[in-house]
Amino acid sequence: MNSELQEILDHTQRMVFFGGAGVSTASGIPDFRSPTGLYSQKYAGLTPEMILSRSFFYLHPEIFFEFYRSAMLFPQARPNVVHTKLAALETTDRLRGIVTQNIDGLHREAGNIRVYEVHGSVHENVCMDCGERFSMQWMAESTGIPRCTACGGVVKPGVVLYGEAPDRYVMMGASREISEADTLIVAGTSLSVEPAASLIRRFRGRNMVVINREPVPGEENAGLVIHFLTSGSRPHCRSAQGKQSSGSGGTDHEYYRGLSVSRTQTCPSVRKRSVWFQGRAHGMDRWFSRAVACEI
Repeated sequence: MNSELQEILDHTQRMVFFGGAGVSTASGIPDFRSPTGLYSQKYAGLTPEMILSRSFFYLHPEIFFEFYRSAMLFPQARPNVVHTKLAALETTDRLRGIVTQNIDGLHREAGNIRVYEVHGSVHENVCMDCGERFSMQWMAESTGIPRCTACGGVVKPGVVLYGEAPDRYVMMGASREISEADTLIVAGTSLSVEPAASLIRRFRGRNMVVINREPVPGEENAGLVIHFLTSGSRPHCRSAQGKQSSGSGGTDHEYYRGLSVSRTQTCPSVRKRSVWFQGRAHGMDRWFSRAVACEI
């Protein structure tokens, strides 16, 4: 594990993990906004955003449910190492909550209890007439417009569609946990979906960590940034303000925790200084980079 991240984890007393689709890709669930993600595809000429909307659900329920079953349900998915590590961390009582944009329910399956699913869950399917509840497996095996076995009403997935508001109590709980945390880890999310993305603005603690493949809004406020880049891309560095740098401050190479890295110090004239470690991990066919921002 990154030594700076380990040091933060060792000293935190109240941590919150804010995660997105990138957390579950190792479980076989595709993300949404990458070049090969769900939102890069079309279904019968329609974008997923159009289909996964409240208005489309009511106007074209047959198409909605056909798409929902084929693209949103992954009954065979199981928790990956991220889920299990977070479940273990919760037992120490230092992880006080998980705020997730994912609907797959894998955090709960891994054993986490304090989970705030701001976009709902595929495991919650409710009859719109009588309130009878049904499992994800039941929904996956249904056909056409799923009907309640008790009253015949339409069974609606318990996920937040475009045009719907998240559950107010879930949002209140997530906001409270983030505002009271001393450490916030943001991982696997583009932070492009509101209002969930705005939750990180509630953070007032000491340590904010961002772990993502690409830059995300607000990461300039993070003390530690870890980027995982695609294979073949050139190493890059930038200042804490997000500007690209040619590394004019000088570079040197070192062997760091089994990783061949290049260290670049940039932008000493700004209030914050970023030190970017870049390289290729041995046995891994991808570039990585991470930044440490500190006051000067």
